[in-house]
Amino acid sequence: MDTPLSTIAVVGLGTMGAGIAEVLARAGREVIGIDISEAAATRATATLEAATARSVARERITEEERRDILARFRTFSDLQAAANADLVIEVVPESYEAKQQVFRALDSVVRPDAIIATGTNALSVTRLAADSAHPERVLGLHFFNPAPAMKLVEVVSSVLTAPQAVAAVTDLAHQLGKEPVAVGDRPGFVADGLLFGYLNQAAAMYEAKYASREDIDAAMKLGCGLPMGPLALLDLIGIDTARTVLDAMYAESRDRLHAPAPILKQLSEAGLTGRKSGRGFYTYEAAGSGVVVRDALTPLETAGTGAPAREVRSVGVAGSGTMASGIAEVFAKAGYDVVLAARSPEKAEAAKARITKSLARSVDKGRMTAEARDETLARITPAGSLDAFAEVDLAVEAVAEDLEIKQQLFATLDKVCKPGAVLATTTSSLPVVACARATSRPQDVIGMHFFNPAPAMKLVEVVRTVLTGDDVHATVREVTAKIRKHPVDCGDRAGFIVNALLFPYLNNAIKMVEQHYASLDDIDAAMKLGGGYPMGPFELLDVVGLDVSLAIEQVLHREFRDPGLAPAPLLEHLVAAGCLGRKTGRGFREYARR
Repeated sequence: MDTPLSTIAVVGLGTMGAGIAEVLARAGREVIGIDISEAAATRATATLEAATARSVARERITEEERRDILARFRTFSDLQAAANADLVIEVVPESYEAKQQVFRALDSVVRPDAIIATGTNALSVTRLAADSAHPERVLGLHFFNPAPAMKLVEVVSSVLTAPQAVAAVTDLAHQLGKEPVAVGDRPGFVADGLLFGYLNQAAAMYEAKYASREDIDAAMKLGCGLPMGPLALLDLIGIDTARTVLDAMYAESRDRLHAPAPILKQLSEAGLTGRKSGRGFYTYEAAGSGVVVRDALTPLETAGTGAPAREVRSVGVAGSGTMASGIAEVFAKAGYDVVLAARSPEKAEAAKARITKSLARSVDKGRMTAEARDETLARITPAGSLDAFAEVDLAVEAVAEDLEIKQQLFATLDKVCKPGAVLATTTSSLPVVACARATSRPQDVIGMHFFNPAPAMKLVEVVRTVLTGDDVHATVREVTAKIRKHPVDCGDRAGFIVNALLFPYLNNAIKMVEQHYASLDDIDAAMKLGGGYPMGPFELLDVVGLDVSLAIEQVLHREFRDPGLAPAPLLEHLVAAGCLGRKTGRGFREYARR
């Protein structure tokens, strides 16, 4: 099986098949496109003609190179055309029946040394291989959509696959300019295995009416730097496709996190499959369009509680760490007078010095003038005690993530702050209502969860408890907009939106490594290249801190009682060993000490 794979047949010329054919033809391979539908074959040819014409217009290829590419792609309606192929890539619809039909037919058509690859992302490669006369030459080759743009290719071996076949297609992937990752045969492989669990939980969160679709999507884009929100992504992938993948994952894992959320079944059975049908979680201009249009669920621009907001002129920020100084900087830049209170005058001065440094960097980078910096710093008054909060209109707590410490602090704020002041906690995982109950005015208490680093991150999760007043909610939303952040509303339950969706995904990545399914590097590469994540899960865990991650996972597990949310033992072991990530020089990876 040491063929250089120069002639390649692609069976199934839908969006994915046509994309793979384009990648192969551009890389100098002879491509035999096969589809029983003449319309599909015509569309695939037209797609290649349009894509190469764009490349000529952008001067990426010459007209002569374009003619060569087009000449290398021929279409047929009969599998017999694959007789001389070195490799056949099957990309027919996701059903065992359809794929097995193709595999059985290919057995009598292709040479004995030809490799047969399935493009499945959810079905068992082993089961498809077992049905073939030569299971050793069958493997999975999972491209991502759109194939010409996406770098990731998952190379999937079954227990029956010959190592030479794996080596040959891995070499091919490199020659195509792709990043191959080697994975074993289980539903969803790496990228979809992690991605679809997260998408499923986002659908369940929306179904529970915990947050609006717009807020869920904005939270994950702004809080995690993702290119798309989960519900918009489900609409793009196809809600029916997502349900098929999740069904296959659940059949294998029996993990409730993979059991498709009922709303996915309801939408797909109603034909509301997302963009392709014109309606899914959102409504689109037309079937196949990506342009979202207003519908009955679209929030009004002026949406609010209707309650008048309280006036906020001055803000107190309690704490002296990175988060507290970052929040104080944000408020001062927006024109608010800020009292920055710490446990001692020295700590408060040190926190202000941190802000001075941060603003100096902004001046150096040309983001603000020296005059604006001086005005901003003049608005910040450091204080060694919370007594300085006597006249503030909004007090924001940003101290240690420890409920007892926060409750003591809220009891003090209750005594110190004037009547009518809004009291906010920046907790990321503790119950806001427990802070509220430490005061005699729980209606004035709300969560304002900023993300680190506060000056750069645009998101604030606004967390109402069942006791929060409408006017307090309206006030915080208005203030959040004034400090140029994007507020998303959510209720007072563990993890709010971002952490409740992010940490189970990180936990599942750790379980993949525990089960020796894939390496850290392959999982990180798969999620960056296949999922558009700015960082791989293990890079992110090491940055966040393994102890912080474990604490959040424990809170989620305690609150939701779902066995699938139990922290991975490997994470617990690393934390117990003091390997907490970048801050200790060692977490999932080792880092050079600075």
